Amino acid sequence: MDKPAGDRHEFTKDELVRYSRHLLLPEVGPEGQARLQAGRVLIAGAGGLGSPLALYLAAAGVGTIGIADFDRVDLTNIQRQILFATSDVGRPKVEAATERLSALNPSVEIIPIPQRLSSSNVLDVAGGFDIIADGTDNFTTRYLLNDACVLLGKPDVHGSIFRFEGQVSVFAAAGGPCYRCIFPEPPPPGAAPSCAEAGVLGVLPGIVGSLQALEVIKLILGVGDPLIGRLLLIDTLPVRFQELSLRRDPACPMCGDHPTIDRPIEIEYACEVDAGEMPPSPGAMSVEELRASLDRGEPIFLLDVREPYEAAIASIPGSHLIPMEQVPRRMREIDGRGTVVVYCHQGDRSFHASAFLRKSGFLDVRNLTGGIDAWATRIDPRVARY
Repeated sequence: MDKPAGDRHEFTKDELVRYSRHLLLPEVGPEGQARLQAGRVLIAGAGGLGSPLALYLAAAGVGTIGIADFDRVDLTNIQRQILFATSDVGRPKVEAATERLSALNPSVEIIPIPQRLSSSNVLDVAGGFDIIADGTDNFTTRYLLNDACVLLGKPDVHGSIFRFEGQVSVFAAAGGPCYRCIFPEPPPPGAAPSCAEAGVLGVLPGIVGSLQALEVIKLILGVGDPLIGRLLLIDTLPVRFQELSLRRDPACPMCGDHPTIDRPIEIEYACEVDAGEMPPSPGAMSVEELRASLDRGEPIFLLDVREPYEAAIASIPGSHLIPMEQVPRRMREIDGRGTVVVYCHQGDRSFHASAFLRKSGFLDVRNLTGGIDAWATRIDPRVARY
C-alpha cells in the first residue's frame, strides 16, 4: 500500500493503528508523526547503544534510518546488543539489523552501510541524513563524527558507556558546544579501555541508547528541551542521574570563533584497535612467532597480565599470572634472563605493561599482539574465547 507524503498528515489505516498512541499525544499528533516519517537519521554503530536506538526509532516510525557498521555479530555481543539473536552470530551486523528492523516496522526504510567510517567517507555518509546518532565505542570515530556534524551543520546525539556509567548529550547543535569544546583531546592511551577489556553491564547501553533515541525524537518533533549544552551523567549502581552545564568554547579548534580544523580528522588511538590489529612496536610479537619460539624451546617467561577470573576462563599453557596493576610491586617474580612475552585479552593492557617493564630495566620484553584472543583464533581453537 502506498504511503502518502510525510507533510500531508495523511496515514494509511495500518499507520493510524500502529502510531495511535503517538497520535493521541498533543505534542506529537498527526503533524509530529508526519515529521517522524520524513526524518532521516544515521546511527553510527550497531552495537550496545545502536541496538535500542535503532529499535525505538524504527518503532516510532522514523522514515529513513541508516545503520553504519562494518562488524559481524559475535557471541559476546548478545549480552547487550538486543538487535541480534544467537542465530545471528557470524552475520554482518548491518544485514541482521536490517532484517530485524524491517520486520519490526516494514514502512521504515533501512539503509545498511557496511563500512568503517573514515575521514575519506564520513562527510558523504553523514551528508544524506538530518541527525547523526553516535553509538560507537571508540574515540577515533567519536571525534570523526563530531567534526563531520560541525562541518555539515547537523546535530550529533552522543552516548557513551563505561562499566556501570553512561553519558548522553547533544553536540554540534546550533548555539551549543561540540564534542571538542568539552574534550579537546582524547585521553592518553590505556586510560579508557574498551568494553572487551573493562566489561560493561548489559542493561546500561539499553538505558543510554534509549535516552539517545528520546533526544533524536525530540529534535525531529521540535518539542521539549534537548540536551544541548547539557551533559547527562548516569551511574547505575546507586541509580544516580547528574547534569553538567556545558558551554561552547570560543577557542575550540572545530567550532570556535576562529576554527583551525576544516575537515574531519581521523585520530590514531592505540588502545582501540581490534583483536589482532595492535600496531607494530619495537617489542611486538605475533602469536605465530610465539608458537614457533615455544616449539624451539627458547627461554620464554610468558606473563599474563589479565585478571584471575579471565585466567580461569582460558590461558596459554605455561604462563604466569600477575594482574596488570600488581606488576610494579611483583617484578621480582618475573624471570628476565630470557624473553619476557606479555599478553592480555586483546593486546591493550600488555602493550602498556611491556612498555613499563622495558622502562624498568628488562632487556628483552615482547608484547603479544592480539593477546589470547588471537592465540585462540589463529593458533589453538581449543582455547575458550570471551
